[in-house]
Formats: sequence, structure tokens, C-alpha cells
Amino acid sequence: MRTAVITLAAGRHRHLTLQHLGLAAGSRTPDQYVVVAMDDPELSVVVGGREPVATVVDCPVANGNLPLARARNLGAARAVDGGAELLVFLDVDCVPGERLLERYRHAALDTEHRRSLLCGTVSYLPPPGPYGYRLSELGELAEPHPGRPIPAPGELRRSEDHALFWSLSFAVTAETWHAVGGFCEEYEGYGGEDTDYGQRARAAGVPLTWVGGAPAFHQHHPVSDPPVTHLHDILRNAQTFHRRWGWWPMTDWLDAFAERGLAHRNPATGRWSLGPEPGHPRPDAG
Repeated sequence: MRTAVITLAAGRHRHLTLQHLGLAAGSRTPDQYVVVAMDDPELSVVVGGREPVATVVDCPVANGNLPLARARNLGAARAVDGGAELLVFLDVDCVPGERLLERYRHAALDTEHRRSLLCGTVSYLPPPGPYGYRLSELGELAEPHPGRPIPAPGELRRSEDHALFWSLSFAVTAETWHAVGGFCEEYEGYGGEDTDYGQRARAAGVPLTWVGGAPAFHQHHPVSDPPVTHLHDILRNAQTFHRRWGWWPMTDWLDAFAERGLAHRNPATGRWSLGPEPGHPRPDAG
């Protein structure tokens, strides 16, 4: 089964380099490594001269909003055109575990699970030391996400809870990719497009399968909680999601924005808007 790894990047060159090294050290190496550069002309230099050989696909950015959905679709199209039968998507921050590709391939060959969204575990790394991370130590350093299943190595756990899908690490056969229809390109910037993809899979009758023994290790980077730097993206994408599916995603973030007076929900229309609720000053105001 010809396998392609697809990742998106706009900066994060050190993270991408460690991912590349992780792929080279795996029990299986990909037949294709497709790196989608979102307005990042330096990526060809970053991935050049290394194994596995990377193909860089350019994805222009309009209005300053990273087109994550469109970039994934472009990467998948290039992989399929190159003969890939299994598409493995990895976030640029994620380093694959040694057997990640092997376990995804094994799951995709299982007749019970091949038409699933195949989801491996993602564990979070602490900040690196002065010399960075060592591949051999990632499994000891990383902590699993408490809100996701942690199947045992070799276990394939079926699920119908598509709201748990995330795009940090997952795999689909090319056949399943076409059945779901790719990512909705109405989303731009941060948030919502992967939750939407999970719902597209649900609507297409494609279940989730959590794949044990296919870990990815998420490299540390600074974050804000809630992600106030992405406030406008999240509100816009949440509105798009609500229009398409009838319920609100990212409610923890939306509620946290409301508590800070950064956004409010209109009680009459149910829609979210920027700023505090009319007549209610921001909590930090005078």
C-alpha cells in the first residue's frame, strides 16, 4: 500500500526538521512526503537534501489567513496523483513515533477498519532543553491528551464520536478520502475546519478508528488559552460551522472569550459577535 505523509507549514522550520528526521527513523518510510508551503518560500531549502525526499507544494495565502483546509486538499491531490493509496496527515509540530506509519498501514489493510478515519494518539512534549529533543526520548517525555482515547499497542478501537476527530495525526485510504470529499475550504485561519471534516465523515457514513501503537509527539510551542490571537478566525469559522451543521463548535473558547468581554452571544439570534454584550462593560473595564 503506497503511503504518503502530508504536512502543512508556514514557518516552524525546526519542528518540520525533527518531523523529517522522525520519518527517516521509522520502521517504515513513506513513499511520498508532501510538504505544503503556505507562503513559505524557504521550505524547499529546509527539507532539501534529506531522506525521505520531500515534494513541496506551494499554497498562496490571501488576506493573511492561513488556508489550512485548502492546503490539506492540495497536499492530498498531489499525493493521490503520485499514486498514494494511504494518506497520512501530520501537523508540522508532530514527530511520528517509530511505528506510526506501520500501524496506520496495518489498520488500513484491515477490512473492518479500512473505510475509517484512522486516528493515532497525540502526546504533548514539554519545552525542549538547550540541545533540543532526542527522538529516542520522546515517548518518555510526552503526556497523552486527557480528552482522547488511548488504545493499547495493536488495538483498533471503533468510535462513532466524530466530534473527537482532530487533524494533528490521522490517516485515510485514498478511497475514503474521496468518499468524505476533502476539507471544506470555506474555513480560513485557525479553528473549525477539522471539526467540520469529522462531521463530513459522519455524514458520509465513515466511522473513526483509534489506532493503538501509532503515536505522534507534539513539539512544544507557546500558546494562549483561550487563543485570543485567533479571536476573529474562531468567531468567523464558528459561524461557518454553525451554518453548515446547526451547532456551535469550540464552545469552551467561545465561552472564555465571553467571560473576558471579547465576544458575546446574542440571546435573540443565538449568533456570536465581537465585543461584550451591549450594556455590559468588559470585565477589565474601569
